[in-house]
Amino acid sequence: MTTKIRRQIVKTQLLDAVESKSLKKKIPQFEIGDRVDVHYSIKEGDKERVQVFSGIVIARKGRGINEMFTVRRIVANEGVERVFPLHSPNIIDIKPVRSGETRRAKLYYLRRRTGKAVKLTERHSEHTTSK
Repeated sequence: MTTKIRRQIVKTQLLDAVESKSLKKKIPQFEIGDRVDVHYSIKEGDKERVQVFSGIVIARKGRGINEMFTVRRIVANEGVERVFPLHSPNIIDIKPVRSGETRRAKLYYLRRRTGKAVKLTERHSEHTTSK
């Protein structure tokens, strides 16, 4: 092994060790296509409140501290997407509500669909809190 490769390995191990302190311990299991409720805190001046953003997870990307997920919902016939860092201290809770059946890793095709075409068929899963 060359010294350049060895340095790269040591650097990666050091970064992983530093990042592991900031990672959340309990992350609920959710997948692409799941409908989730994301509870996150908003600071307005000196006040702080919790707001819920509920929608379908259309993408997950990254690893470790850089892991992100994208949630899409329809508000007043307009699509709204929000990208959340998974290990952010502002995210208080992520609750999977319903599991959707998908065959893709990214659901960007849902952006072009409207009405009932946006709905995914339900998949029965243990990690969702179906009513």
